[in-house]
Amino acid sequence: MKGRLSSKFIQLKERGECGLVCYVLAGYPDPPMCRKIVRALVSGGADIIEIGIPFSDPIADGPSLQNASSLAIRRGITAENAMDLASDIRNDYSDLPLVAMTYSNIVMRKGMEKFMKDAKASGIDGFILPDMPIEESHQYHNYATNIGLSTVFLTSPNSSMPRVKQIIAMTTGFLYLVSVYGVTGARVSFDNYSISALKRVKKIAGSKVPVGVGFGISKPAHVQLMSNSGADAVIVASAIINMITNSSKKSDLLNVIRDYTKSLKIACRKS
Repeated sequence: MKGRLSSKFIQLKERGECGLVCYVLAGYPDPPMCRKIVRALVSGGADIIEIGIPFSDPIADGPSLQNASSLAIRRGITAENAMDLASDIRNDYSDLPLVAMTYSNIVMRKGMEKFMKDAKASGIDGFILPDMPIEESHQYHNYATNIGLSTVFLTSPNSSMPRVKQIIAMTTGFLYLVSVYGVTGARVSFDNYSISALKRVKKIAGSKVPVGVGFGISKPAHVQLMSNSGADAVIVASAIINMITNSSKKSDLLNVIRDYTKSLKIACRKS
């Protein structure tokens, strides 16, 4: 039986669409509003929800996500709150793929087996662990696979072909291509190297795993560029967090997020 992630990518391919992965930080700006934001994202057309678990040293995150994560931690948001959020989302959307994004220290501190069992029970379908070295990931990969959780590993524009192949071999969800050098954060435009990297990685991945592109994607034009260049999915994070952080009228925030998501999803249709 196929999991929710693989089934979603099959559906997207049949429709000729690029998938839209939208990020929320668990408990941000507060737990009730976070749940409403997820509903607004799904209503707008999000295909996959990425749930960030706040961490004190999020090395792959840019300033927007770091600040939000720091605030969430100060307000007492924990991995358990992220699991509660996943359970609530799963109750609302039985087929919506959920991917948890966190760091290895959180997983190891709780105990890998217990953490993953709890995540599975809460409705999470897979993990993104940016700081998990591929050379040390065999236990994580094997356990996740055995209980039906997908692994999402990151690759970068300067990764060699042997390295990309090694990462693909450990990836069961989708390959996360970091589109730019550096950390996350909304950008104005992308250099040619980002598109060249996408085309190269897509060629290496072939039909083995879908390729999602993240870091810096914030506009429909970015989505369309990546979609038309072969991306199977785009990941939007900092732009969403910035909307939440900078919102002056929380009453309008949900409509703004819904309309923004709709504009991104329209751009996912390959031309």
